[in-house]
Amino acid sequence: GQLRDGDELIVVDNASADGTPDAVRGLAPGAVVVEPGSNLGFSAGCDAGVERASGELLLLLNPDATVAPGFRDAIERPLAEGRGWAAWMGLVTAQAGRVINTEGGVVHFTGIAWAGGAGRRIEGSVDRPTPGAVGFASGACLAIPRGTWESVGGLPRPFFLYHEDVDLSLRVRLSGGVVGIEPAAEVDHEYEFEKGPGKWRFMERNRGATLLRTYPGALLALLVPALAVTELALLPISVASGWGRQKLLAWADLVRWLPRLLRERREIQARRSVSAGEFAAALTAELSSPYLGRTAAVAPLRWALRAYWSLVLGLLRAPGPAASPGTSPDSSPP
Repeated sequence: GQLRDGDELIVVDNASADGTPDAVRGLAPGAVVVEPGSNLGFSAGCDAGVERASGELLLLLNPDATVAPGFRDAIERPLAEGRGWAAWMGLVTAQAGRVINTEGGVVHFTGIAWAGGAGRRIEGSVDRPTPGAVGFASGACLAIPRGTWESVGGLPRPFFLYHEDVDLSLRVRLSGGVVGIEPAAEVDHEYEFEKGPGKWRFMERNRGATLLRTYPGALLALLVPALAVTELALLPISVASGWGRQKLLAWADLVRWLPRLLRERREIQARRSVSAGEFAAALTAELSSPYLGRTAAVAPLRWALRAYWSLVLGLLRAPGPAASPGTSPDSSPP
């Protein structure tokens, strides 16, 4: 009901069996319904929808997200006002708008990423976030100009599900773009974190793939010890939590994907226009997600992560391979 003349509504049906295509045609006769005939996954499904779009501004919206009044105009505001953002998200709520689902994603330097502000109650206007930059924009409600989408290559289709929005946002940042949030564009998301152990295979595989594809060489080299320790620590945690087999399958997937990932890495890094230090500035050493459990709150671990990250940032800003912010990208090999 909020769409204007000339707006396009495109629905991609990933081989559902509940009559979704007919329901869409009945409710929105003007919609374009894309039926690939199989479940392409979220990434490839979004890419298939974008291929049918012709507008200047693309909006990815989850099927379980309900837009609030005024959403249509608000989500276009960063473009209309000329803020210069390369991609942005709306405010994603849950429980009928009572709590935050995400007010902007957070990316730890190990590649672990989560929904910022998840579970925080919204009591009034004072508790709502303000427009600004975020670590990554949620794919549940993501707006991006077509030119940006095409220049960074869209979503990574082989990911199938999870972490694709992190990968896209980091590639936008590699190009020097700002990823933001426009809280006036609100959607309510019917969200559940637990979706079975199989989810962890996708999350861990795609986290590793994102690290290999997007992290500049100088940063990746400095993080090798931390990433190795993270993998060793996650194995017993995954076994104790019931998804040990999924963790091993994620490792196997990455080994199988490695030739392609290295090829994609060379292409992505060749387009990079920021230094390793500038890219790293948007990452964090804090493990503040409520989904990470009590381990993340252990004081010695927090101190160690902060000290390590401070050292990495200091080295990236030092003269040498990594340029200081505002200068040309570092000359380290991709």
